[in-house]
Parts: sequence; structure tokens; C-alpha cells
Amino acid sequence: MSAKGKEILEELKSVISGKTLDAILPPLIFVIVNGVFRLEMAVASAIVLSSLLGLVRLFRKQTGLYALGGLAGVLMAAGLAYLTRNPANFFIGAIVSSSLVLAVAVVSLMVGKPMAAWVSHISRGWPLAWFWRKDIKPAYTEVTVFWSVFFLMRLVLQIVLFQRGDSTGLGWVNLLLGWPVTLLVLITSYIYGIWRLNQLKGPGVEEFASGKEPPWKGQTRGF
Repeated sequence: MSAKGKEILEELKSVISGKTLDAILPPLIFVIVNGVFRLEMAVASAIVLSSLLGLVRLFRKQTGLYALGGLAGVLMAAGLAYLTRNPANFFIGAIVSSSLVLAVAVVSLMVGKPMAAWVSHISRGWPLAWFWRKDIKPAYTEVTVFWSVFFLMRLVLQIVLFQRGDSTGLGWVNLLLGWPVTLLVLITSYIYGIWRLNQLKGPGVEEFASGKEPPWKGQTRGF
């Protein structure tokens, strides 16, 4: 594997963990079981699976709050689907989540503080002042626009399928446009972001923090 490939893989590992299973498996099981058996069986299967994943996390001494949060989300989604007798309602939470993320991305662009910069700041702890420099911020602004287009496309598909009551279609959209496509979005964002920072010729975050004067080497790793 090339040095750039290893770098991207390491960056993805810092973002992604076993938590992806908690988001993928319960909805997938719900769709599959609902298609073969009754709604009651699908609801029960999703709840049992989410409970088992939570127990595994607790057994491994991982964050109990995350495990309980994941189970609570599945319980609410399954309960809503059961009470309304509409399997599509299982995915209302996913639609609301997509709407909120899109709203945050758009508002961040409107106020000139792009969401991608905040995400990087929170995950990496880099100084906010660096992100707002004129020779740095455009890269994060453009990546946030890219994210917004993706979030909008996913939300439109979810709403169309929800209005049709297509729970199976919603399940596959949430699965395929969840982590698989999100990984592609993150990889593309990282590659473009590093290239764009080099084009802007601003200082790397370490150069900024140390007060180094130009010429700068720029950001060579991490976005």
C-alpha cells in the first residue's frame, strides 16, 4: 500500500470504530425480518439485537452511555413503528437526524463558520483561530458545501420513500447511504481538503501554533 493510502486508512481508523455496527445492524435486521415475517417479529428482533450489542459493549468495558443511547434510539423507533402499525415510521429518527445535520451544515455556511472546521476542531483539538484564517477557511467551506449536497440528497430520498411508506427502500437507503457512502465522502473530503490547503498556501497547524513566519510548508497531513 502506498504512503498516501496508509495515511488515509489511519485517518479513517481515527474516525470510525465498532460503533458503526450499532447504527447498521438493528435497522438492517428490522427490514429483513419485516419483509419475511410480521411487524411484531421485526420490532422484537431489532430490540433484541440492539440489546445484545449494548451488552457486548458493557462486557468489553466500553462506554455504557453510548450502549444505552443506541438501545434507547432503537426502542423509540421500534415503538413508533409498532404503535402506528407502519414499518416506515421506524426510520423517522433517521430522517430527523438527516434534517438536523443538513440544517447545521447550511447554517454554519451562512454564518461563515463551516461545519467541517468545527468537526475537525472537536476531533483533533486544533486551535479554532487557525481554521478561520483566509488562507485556510476556504478549504473547509468547500468541503462543507460538498457535505451539504450529500446530506440534502440523502434527505430527499428518505422523505420520498417515507411518503410512499416504503420501509424496505428506507432500510436500504439508510444502509447504503449510511457508512458505505459516508466513508467515500470522508475519503474524498480528506484528499480534496489536503490538496486545497496546499493550493491556499497557508501555514500548517503546527506552524501556526508555533508562530512560524512564511514561507510555510503548509498542512501535509490531517484535515
